[in-house]
Amino acid sequence: MGANLSLGPFAHRKGPRMIISRRFALAGLAASLVLSAGQAFAQAPKEIRVDFATYNPVSLVLKDSGILEKALAADGITVRWVQSAGSNKALEFLNAGSLDFGSTAGAAALIGKINGNPIKTIYVYSRPEWTALVTGAKSDITKVADLKGKRVAVTRGTDPHIFLVRALAEAKLTEKDVKLVLLQHADGRLALERGDVDAWAGLDPLMAAAEVESGAKLFHRKAADNTWGVLNVREAFAKDNPALVRKVLAAYEEARAYALANPAELKKTLVAYTKLSDAVIERQLTRTELTHATIGQAQAETIIAAGLALQEAGVVPAKTDVKAVVDDLLDRRFAVTN
Repeated sequence: MGANLSLGPFAHRKGPRMIISRRFALAGLAASLVLSAGQAFAQAPKEIRVDFATYNPVSLVLKDSGILEKALAADGITVRWVQSAGSNKALEFLNAGSLDFGSTAGAAALIGKINGNPIKTIYVYSRPEWTALVTGAKSDITKVADLKGKRVAVTRGTDPHIFLVRALAEAKLTEKDVKLVLLQHADGRLALERGDVDAWAGLDPLMAAAEVESGAKLFHRKAADNTWGVLNVREAFAKDNPALVRKVLAAYEEARAYALANPAELKKTLVAYTKLSDAVIERQLTRTELTHATIGQAQAETIIAAGLALQEAGVVPAKTDVKAVVDDLLDRRFAVTN
């Protein structure tokens, strides 16, 4: 009896009114399905935002070649190129949704992830020694311990910043033992050359330019503490558009192969974008290896080591499970074969 009550006045009748009601219900369902399909179609991206950066040579080749635009033309998708001045800016743009794909250092991506940036790391664009601690040509600073009480220019949230923190920790110092001057990379170089700071956590190609053009000295180098150059994607974008992510990485691979096969053209491209001399770019490229692409165990181990060092230095919260965060950060579904 309760079942009949819930069906209302049509419980015992199958007349015209019942048939009409069913037709309306079916029509409503069909309309709902059409609307859902239309919304799904409308949500398909018509434009993707990809960064380019002088610390990511492959991105410059990709931008100039038109490879990505050609790959997406059949889908009616255009590419908007956005310049990143450092890992911190790329992460900021990704977090704000103004980039879909952004270039950073591996350790910088980890810090972003720990701080709640919803990204996935999907590709390696370089294995660089792109950062070192730099001082002026006439400085008497020769080792990290000499930085105590000194002014050091650094771009927070980037590989040079992480490199500095690790170097200080090895010398039994912390950020509190120095006077950090927070500047973007280009301004850090200028501050060093003007004498406004005593040292700079440098980044290529600006670091190479400081060496060649003003005699700056790299007084602390440690290649193993430079983390990989990686490409990140917004997590939501990767979830909604896995096929599109694969197309972007295929285009990246084509550009990376071209860069390896044409070193003279690569150098010319970097010179054009940086407005720096051949000698400067030559020095940058001697410290930049482009023979890797696949995200795997080697990258995981390097990023974990950086995270644990930062945790020991008090930069990463003690409660953070660094390995778990790295496992969540690296998305190997999109792995490409070198």
